[in-house]
Amino acid sequence: MDESLEEIHPGEILFEEFMRPLAMSAQQLGDSLGLPAPTIEAFIQGQASVSEDLAQSLGAYFETSPAFWLNLQAEYDRRVAASNTAARA
Repeated sequence: MDESLEEIHPGEILFEEFMRPLAMSAQQLGDSLGLPAPTIEAFIQGQASVSEDLAQSLGAYFETSPAFWLNLQAEYDRRVAASNTAARA
């Protein structure tokens, strides 16, 4: 693994791979999911982690599994922790 690469937050994947191709705003996605736009914005900006509820909602809306989103978050968290450990060593 190349530790010099910046880790990609699952919110960035949501935005780049799902929302951008649909020209969808955080407000539009939030409205569709019944969530406040600031919740979606915090996630796509990498300021919040995916929750079980958000994973369920995203999975249903984008026809992915909730596990897809939870696994992206788990892998992101693992890589950030490994980078932080390596930086302290």
